[in-house]
Amino acid sequence: MATEEAEFHADSSPMVATAHARSNHHFHWAQNLLGIGLILALCYFGKWVLAVMLVSVLLAFILAPVVDWLMMIHLPRGVAALVAVLMMITLGIGVVYFSYNQAMNFLNDLPKYTEIIQQEISQFRTQAESLEALNPASDEKGVVKVHSTPSLAETLTQGFGSVSEAILGFSFIPFMVYFMLTWQQHVRSATVMLFPLENRHTAYVTLGLIGAMIRSFMVGNLLIGLGIGAVSTAIFGALGLPFFYFVGPLSGFLSLIPYMGVLLALAPPIFVGLGHVQSGDFALIVVTVLSLHLIALNVLYPKFLGSRLQLNPLAVSMSLLFWAWLWGAVGLVLAIPIMAATKIIFDHVEGLHPFGAWLGE
Repeated sequence: MATEEAEFHADSSPMVATAHARSNHHFHWAQNLLGIGLILALCYFGKWVLAVMLVSVLLAFILAPVVDWLMMIHLPRGVAALVAVLMMITLGIGVVYFSYNQAMNFLNDLPKYTEIIQQEISQFRTQAESLEALNPASDEKGVVKVHSTPSLAETLTQGFGSVSEAILGFSFIPFMVYFMLTWQQHVRSATVMLFPLENRHTAYVTLGLIGAMIRSFMVGNLLIGLGIGAVSTAIFGALGLPFFYFVGPLSGFLSLIPYMGVLLALAPPIFVGLGHVQSGDFALIVVTVLSLHLIALNVLYPKFLGSRLQLNPLAVSMSLLFWAWLWGAVGLVLAIPIMAATKIIFDHVEGLHPFGAWLGE
């Protein structure tokens, strides 16, 4: 009898082990799904806090070389960080003031463009009315159904919830950037110390790579945007485009938006050019924007950012879609650096290497 029980346990032990392995596997996946759900909930409910922190991190990496240069002329780190933040605030106020004045000038001339646009629209209205019988856009009483669309302010502040929250969040940015610059080394070393001893070297290397990636991304985009904006301004000015000194930089920086950038960059010069430039000049504007966008995408981006942002187009598209849905316009700005930082983490965590390979080129 004892022999039969021993044989039974011996035969059933592989089955028990397999059952335990399956149970542990399912439990592991359940933990992962729960963790992902908690992270998404944190990103959604704490979106304006996280967005402000990430914007502050990006600005701190831009200003870090300025602080290092000021320290080379024997300024203390605290004073150097204060000077860098004040320079950032002054530049921001100048850009806002210039943009506001140009926007007001444009609004004063808006009736001229409105009349031209109405003439263009009237040509399509006749065609739309002729197609009304085939595709009616009204109800039984002939009342046209109008669907409300979100305003520009609602779209731009979607990631913050309201204008007041956006103002409150942006008011924290200068202070956070200052403290990030003054406590840069302490924050990095303290963050590494949060990990177990055997993982601290990997954490240190990963943080360094993320920092280098963010700095390259921000500085590279800034330089590329300034270059494209300068060339666009010169060409638009030579064509006699109204507000070329405002439309040129705007078109240059809009061109940096992945995929949709070329269409967004075309909109400002074409809109202000209605009634002021000839059809041939419109073609030259389109060629200019397309050429600059292709040069930036195929020459400048690989040179400045190619070694840091090794993301495939599908991963970039999914990241832009997800973060735009979650945080609105702020998510579009932060999507690529977040995804690039995620890939760096995946590449340096042994169990996450396949996910990093999936995100890569």
